[in-house]
Amino acid sequence: MKHTITLIPGDGIGPEIVAATVRVIEATGVDIEWETHILGAQAQEKYGTTLPDDTIESIRRNKVALKGPQMTPIGKGFTSVNVGLRKALDLYANVRPVRALPNVPCRYPELDLVVMRENTEDLYAGLEHIVVPGVVESLKIITEKASTRIARYGFEYARSNGRKKVTAVHKANIMKLSDGLFLECFYNVAKDYPELEADDKIIDNCCMQLVMRPEQFDVLVLENLYGDIVSDLCAGLIGGLGLAPGANIGEQGAVFEAVHGSAPDIAGQGIANPTALMLSAVQMLNHIGENDAAKRMHGAILAVFAEGRSITRDLGGTAKTNEFARAIEEKIKTGASVAA
Repeated sequence: MKHTITLIPGDGIGPEIVAATVRVIEATGVDIEWETHILGAQAQEKYGTTLPDDTIESIRRNKVALKGPQMTPIGKGFTSVNVGLRKALDLYANVRPVRALPNVPCRYPELDLVVMRENTEDLYAGLEHIVVPGVVESLKIITEKASTRIARYGFEYARSNGRKKVTAVHKANIMKLSDGLFLECFYNVAKDYPELEADDKIIDNCCMQLVMRPEQFDVLVLENLYGDIVSDLCAGLIGGLGLAPGANIGEQGAVFEAVHGSAPDIAGQGIANPTALMLSAVQMLNHIGENDAAKRMHGAILAVFAEGRSITRDLGGTAKTNEFARAIEEKIKTGASVAA
């Protein structure tokens, strides 16, 4: 089957890691036609907007995009491109698998969990205003609709991916109405999935438990702000954002991307680590039904890490971006892999 996918190279190291990732995807044999578009600073310069209609329509039409990191200049008068894209396409589910990689030192080498973050409301929506000089009010909006659909997405994900437990993370002991509604919606949805264990954790306790005993968690479902913080905390448990894949998914499309920054200080040097984007591409392949290719690509990535000879500099190796990609291509072509 042929797939048409929107490709957004991004800024800084984006074009380098996107090119490396495309090479590895193509080594799996999946038939993809790429539609290349731009966002952010490049689009602002060319079209006068950071979110060109052509790019948004391409994602709506193709339903899938692979996206490199974007730079959002500070104090330049436009908001986060990533947040704008999520709003434009109503990408309500942020999906962040967190799995330890072979040969990457971390405290919990068996760690394997998924952070599921609601993406459209809560304090992170940035609804705030000045009440009087020196006093600012931020509005926390929690709705039954958004809470229910992220809970259902979390349970569906768990069921489809062989997961056993889904945990809601909240602060309903203090925010009894807003977080209370989120928790109520979660347990209402849980009734439809009797084969899955459902429980909840207060956010501060959850963070402590993640540091002490993360193996107790499987799928975490969180409101927007909590999810933003906890997803990065979990990435830190496996070695950092450079190893953490991500996806933003909604009815109008799905955007798969590296969650780290554009690293302009090393752009063009050919030394960037494309692991996060490659693992995001594995998510993408599963999303479009190319499960065999996803399994082979994931297994080849794990095999290169397990072998330890072609690791990028940020992880203590000497391989350049293209050398790392070439090693994964070779594993795919020879069928060498580590069980994913």
